[in-house]
Amino acid sequence: MPLYEYRCDTCEHEFEALQKMSDEPLVHCPACDEATLRKLVSAAGFRLKGDGWYETDFKSGTKRNIADSGDDSPTK
Repeated sequence: MPLYEYRCDTCEHEFEALQKMSDEPLVHCPACDEATLRKLVSAAGFRLKGDGWYETDFKSGTKRNIADSGDDSPTK
């Protein structure tokens, strides 16, 4: 389940809530009990970077680069 960040427009209280993606957004602030919460947009907690991470993960031996089959002919 992802973490969502919220900020109250009334008292500016900020907090995180662990919710399912299908859950309705929260509206009541736990600090002032006003219905003025706003869901914030924030960066992801992880980053997938590097060359071919999806090809080389969980491979062993000579199976390192599946995309490079050694055939230099163009695909049609």
